Amino acid sequence: MASILVTGGAGYIGSHMVKTLVEAGRDVVVLDDLSTGHEDAVHTKAAFVRGDIRDRDTVLRIVNEHRVEGVVHFAAKIQVGESMVKPRLYFRDNLVATLSLLETLLDASVGTFILSSTAAVYGDPEYTPIDEDHPKRPVNTYGESKLFIEHALRRYHDAYGLRYAALRYFNASGADPAAGLGERHEPESHLIPLVLDAAAGKRKDIGVFGDDWQTRDGTCERDYIHVLDLADAHLAAFDHLKKGGASGAFNLGTGQGTTVKEIVSAVEKVAKRPVPVTIKPRRDGDPAVLVASAKKAEATFGWKAKRADLLQIVGDAWAFHQRTGH
Repeated sequence: MASILVTGGAGYIGSHMVKTLVEAGRDVVVLDDLSTGHEDAVHTKAAFVRGDIRDRDTVLRIVNEHRVEGVVHFAAKIQVGESMVKPRLYFRDNLVATLSLLETLLDASVGTFILSSTAAVYGDPEYTPIDEDHPKRPVNTYGESKLFIEHALRRYHDAYGLRYAALRYFNASGADPAAGLGERHEPESHLIPLVLDAAAGKRKDIGVFGDDWQTRDGTCERDYIHVLDLADAHLAAFDHLKKGGASGAFNLGTGQGTTVKEIVSAVEKVAKRPVPVTIKPRRDGDPAVLVASAKKAEATFGWKAKRADLLQIVGDAWAFHQRTGH
């Protein structure tokens, strides 16, 4: 039986993807250097190889031994702020490393590739909800590195027939507490786990960057999507490509925005304890509203977010936090 290679499969979204694939009856092999991932997050029914996606011999060995038919690629650096002070790191570990991986895969005739991309490719929104035709003008190196990869995938599709989907997701969130899977970033930069830490007393407060934005309560509004919905989307996109479906870029989101204050309120409701908030100055480059239009993904491969309820997203994250301390 052919298998699917998941790079970065020991990380937050990657580990949920591996679980989803295993439960769908797929053979899975994970390649992760564990620089930010956790081996104990990898499903026990998946094969695990510790290594670098740039290591041609390792990738070729995995492809041959496991009869890899396609790749779901999560391995990347993801800290927006870090990307601005260490652009070399992001172009090297995101762009150059992915091009190296693609070189090996094309030489080995692996023709299906799913990219974990990002809404950061769009930059400051000219309109919302943001669709795939929105201008792409990333304002940080992280988004730029992903957009360059998308350009390469399009050219490789045209020249070599590579089937690909670049999945641009907005704010990945939630957890699968029953499976012991959730966010374990070091350092943590995502809002929901930071608010959970404040609720649990692990942080003295949560900083809110501006309360005078043009939104319904003055705080920034974002599209939060459950990590299990993201995993379902990757599987749907993979099967779509294997059936000969069209390649391209697709937004993944719920189509609804949630403000920072609404996140804090939801955490207080789920955790049944107050969250201290400190209003801070606005951050440069923060748009007021970032909400996705995911109609193209629904029309193309039949995917739609099923876990869009904010209390479910926050509740799952809180259950994981309570179980693990993360």
